Parts: sequence; structure tokens; C-alpha cells
Amino acid sequence: MSDWQAWIGREDVRHDHIDPAAVARWLATLDRSAPADGSVPQAYHWCLCLPDAPTATLGADGHPVREDSDDSFLPPIPLPRRMWAASKVEFLAPLRPRQSIMRSSRVASITEKQGGTGKLVFAEIAHETRGDGALAVREIQSIVFREPAPAGAPAAPPPPGEGKFDASGWEAHRMLVPSEALLFRYSALTFNSHRIHYDLPYATHEEGYRGLVVHGPLTATLLLDLAALHLGDNMLQRFAFRGLSPAICGDPLHLVLRRDDDTIALAAFAADRRQVMAATAN
Repeated sequence: MSDWQAWIGREDVRHDHIDPAAVARWLATLDRSAPADGSVPQAYHWCLCLPDAPTATLGADGHPVREDSDDSFLPPIPLPRRMWAASKVEFLAPLRPRQSIMRSSRVASITEKQGGTGKLVFAEIAHETRGDGALAVREIQSIVFREPAPAGAPAAPPPPGEGKFDASGWEAHRMLVPSEALLFRYSALTFNSHRIHYDLPYATHEEGYRGLVVHGPLTATLLLDLAALHLGDNMLQRFAFRGLSPAICGDPLHLVLRRDDDTIALAAFAADRRQVMAATAN
């Protein structure tokens, strides 16, 4: 695995533009109206400069197959299960419809660890997104690669109930039930073909989940949307999230926010009070 260190510093540059019609579809997916100042909501940058691997190059999980070549951005890590585990985002300027976009990405680090479920490899990717040449978003994205689920393992059972979620102590609270349609639309907007989000037999039998998995960045997007509804659009300067456990399609998801001095705490919880995501902002 030491050979993977040769990928550190490898760069990728992509170009895009912000299509007003695509922004309208994003807003429709989230059931919200456009910002009053005509800007694009925070989190929309996750729809820009997307990978465009041909369908024929996708692996069994729906992700592009990683190859050992000079053209490959990520190293050929043999662990098959891939998850977007966390991000640290700086919002430097609002994005706007019709802007020309350039995103530069760099492999910042690759670290191997031994976890309770086996080997783990963490890759940190540094992104910079520019709108019409001006730096708008800076992000460090953490991706974790994991070993396959044990062969023939049954789908994980529902966690034991611990009573209803209590939103007291939180300043803002929204409950929604992520549906198959929401997951499908988010996958389409972000060109994400990972099968855990739309292929129920694959998610349960191959990866051991008890249902379709809500995208980590979708949960983060919903938290950013809660902040926009409660504090105003494009008000955050920094946002960091970390996935703690999977949110499952069809299960109630509780999104909460509170202000603690100069910091904003955000979180997502399942109905059984299991924490799905932790986030901070300012």
C-alpha cells in the first residue's frame, strides 16, 4: 500500500457552468424557493464539475473502476466499499446562475488504518471551486474505502428502539422521511451511480444495509438547507460534517440546529435517537 503515496499531490481540473434550469431542479428536489438575491444555495457546488466516467467503466458497486494508470486520479485501492465520510467546507463567495465554474482537485493524503470491521483506507481530497475566476468554495473531502461485507451476511436489523427523538435543547428542528424519489433525484443531480442509493437487493444482500442508504452529502445538504431556512441564505462561512451512522430511506430523519456562542451546531438523528451526522458551522 506504500505505493499509493505516489498519488499524493496528483491533480485534476474540471470545468462547468451553472445552468439556471439545473438550479431550478435542485430547488424542486429540496422543496424550496430560490434565494431572494438570485444566488445559488450553499451545497449546490456538489452538483458541479462531476465525474463523467462512461457506463462501461463502472464497477459492481456503480462507482468507476479504479485503475493503476497515469490518468487515474485516485489510486487503485482494492477495498471495494467506498463512502464519503466527512467534509470541511469554506464558503468564500456565493455562486450565481450562469457563472463559469472551474474546480481544481488535489489528493492531499492517503492513510491506512485498522478498524473494527477490518482494513480502512482514508483519502483526503482538497477542492477549490471558482466562479468566473473568483474563489468561491474551498473543501477538504474525506473518502473511506472499506473491505467487502462478509459473504452471505444478513442485512443489518433495525437498531433497538430507545424512545422518540426529543428535540428540546435545539433551536430549530425539521423532521422528514427520505423517500426513494428524493434519493433518485439527488443521485441524478450529482451523477452518483452508487447502487446503495437505488438498488435495494444490492444494498441489503451485498453491502449488508437494512434498506437504501441516504447519501451522506444529501444529509449534509439538508442540514445546510435547515441553516438557510433558519438563518438566511448563504450566511455560513464554514461548515464541517462527519457521518456517524447510515440514514435509511423510509425512516424518519430529524434535522436540528442551535447556536452556541460563535458556533452553530447541527446534527441529524434517526427516530430512535441514533445520531446519523454531526456538523458545525459559523
